[in-house]
Amino acid sequence: QNQKTKEQIESLLQNGKHKELRDRLCCRLTFGTAGLRSAMGAGFCYINDLTVIQSTQGIYKYLERCFSDFKQRGFVVGYDTRGQVTSNCSSKKLAKLTAAVLLAKDVPVYFFSTYVPTPFVPYAVQQLKAVAGVMITASHNRKEDNGYKVYWENGAQITSPHDKEIIKCIEECVEPWNGSWNENLVDTSPLRQDPLKKICDCYMEDLKKICYHRELNMQTSLKFVHTSFHGVGHDYVQLAFKAFGFQPPIPVPEQKDPDPDFSTVKCPNPEEGESVLELSLRLAEKENARVVVATDPDADRLAVAEQQENGCWKVFTGNELAALFGWWMFSCWKENCSEDADVKNVYMLATTVSSKILRAIALKEGFHFEETLPGFKWIGSRVKDLLDNGKEVLFAFEESIGFMCGTSVLDKDGVSAAVVVAEMATYLEGKNLTLAQKLTEIYETYGYHISKTSYFLCYDPPTIKRIFEKLRNFDASQSYPDFCGTYSILHVRDITTGYDSSQPNKKSVLPVSKSSQMITFTFQNGCVATLRTSGTEPKIKYYAEMCALPEQSDRSVLEEELQKLIEALIENFLEPDKNGLIWRSA
Repeated sequence: QNQKTKEQIESLLQNGKHKELRDRLCCRLTFGTAGLRSAMGAGFCYINDLTVIQSTQGIYKYLERCFSDFKQRGFVVGYDTRGQVTSNCSSKKLAKLTAAVLLAKDVPVYFFSTYVPTPFVPYAVQQLKAVAGVMITASHNRKEDNGYKVYWENGAQITSPHDKEIIKCIEECVEPWNGSWNENLVDTSPLRQDPLKKICDCYMEDLKKICYHRELNMQTSLKFVHTSFHGVGHDYVQLAFKAFGFQPPIPVPEQKDPDPDFSTVKCPNPEEGESVLELSLRLAEKENARVVVATDPDADRLAVAEQQENGCWKVFTGNELAALFGWWMFSCWKENCSEDADVKNVYMLATTVSSKILRAIALKEGFHFEETLPGFKWIGSRVKDLLDNGKEVLFAFEESIGFMCGTSVLDKDGVSAAVVVAEMATYLEGKNLTLAQKLTEIYETYGYHISKTSYFLCYDPPTIKRIFEKLRNFDASQSYPDFCGTYSILHVRDITTGYDSSQPNKKSVLPVSKSSQMITFTFQNGCVATLRTSGTEPKIKYYAEMCALPEQSDRSVLEEELQKLIEALIENFLEPDKNGLIWRSA
């Protein structure tokens, strides 16, 4: 019933574009590391009115099977501010259709009356004891994309087997039901409630549990600049700073309000560093603010920059921020825990492609550190298990600037991370330290962990498959490489096939993930490098880290060694020229 997407298909048909029609109509969306995500537009592998209705009908069918009290407990629906005129597709409209499918089946729906940060949906699912929730967002993807993120009753994103079962249910009911197209139901149905005020108030109250220095925050002369990257973050970050006793951060006026075209940045991903933070850094210089916090468009991730003594800006990587957060959350726990608290009951987590710095801190301080597969859905589920078993989880992260401080939200959260960084910077300023100086201190105490993450673009799935198959059959059939250039390989772990040469039974401890490619190499020199495909974009990503002991403190030597190894990795394993890979633009 969407005229715009209908016209896209009719026009392809009239112009004889059969290959593109096949591409659009002969495959279905599947759950990646962040739910369903694709470009907006016509076709079954795109995000549009119909595929959202179909997905919700499948979810309804699956939840009805899983929960006898589904119609008492209800379902949460949130959305960001994305939109596309050419396919008459906006996050709010897709959220209304999601709600319509459920309301028409007499399911109570908690539908937010305005856009919210992604973490509000998992938070609301837990607070309202709903059976599940959906957030319509494509986070920091390009403006053409949108997505559909599903949270289970435990407040974590769904993992298998739920995702596989939901896909089966979607395929069983592709024809829209009566009422599924009625997006006005959210305005007329008595079963629809708006959870906005309650959830926002509770969230800000819960946030205070991880505020340890309110007096300092109230007195500080430090100024902060915040950019919300044309997304949802502005109002919520302002409220979070207020909850911690701070003056509000200075917003970047050009990026404060939602804009689905993200018109002041070449891509809406704060991870891209200084090039996309230009406006906020210039404003900070003008306002004499030393720290910039940037939330991505759906406010679940956080980038941080700090002005150094020489006037230059340091944009921290996700791994560097995690070192700071790990130190901070543990120090605050230690200072505030009861006398009989047991450090062996304390946990921190990271995804396996992230820095091992938390492992080094944990070994020295006596708490537990655990790894999961890439994607916060794995962290959320594991944290819930740990909490249910009486453990205390302080912090978890993924290197792509996703942080979870505390356990009010079992997903990454840029709003809470932004205000925790502000408190940390305030506390350190009282000790005459910058964030960058503290980071060096952490590395000197626990050992340097120097990492580099980047990617190549590849729009041809068969090429990606060929690259990884070659690594599995390197010098002979079914044999992985022993060397990468001159660098000797100690161990290989292949998450796609479940192989791990470091285990006595040669089986990976992390679960097998057949649907994506991921191989990790541990080198003789202490470097760990992973090659994997992105779960949300057409990328081959590489992650490499040198983990040194505290006594190996010559940073420049470690950096040089890491750089040479990365060059060898690209040249020998990815072969960009031969495979037509597109280098990430600097």
